[in-house]
Amino acid sequence: MKEKAQELWMKYFQKQIDVSGNGDGELAYQCALICVEEKVETIKNLPISDQMKHTEVEYLEALKQEIEKL
Repeated sequence: MKEKAQELWMKYFQKQIDVSGNGDGELAYQCALICVEEKVETIKNLPISDQMKHTEVEYLEALKQEIEKL
């Protein structure tokens, strides 16, 4: 899970470098958290079983916790 959190953070950090020529670790951190939070909200509204929603949301909440540790 830690590796996935770092991978997501790095994608945002690298995109900043690609676009602006420099990167801001804090901004990449905030973007990664927003991404996970938006995905949680999307999953909660999908027409899938409650068990599947719970499993997905549980995974994303664990991912969010790992991002917060970065």
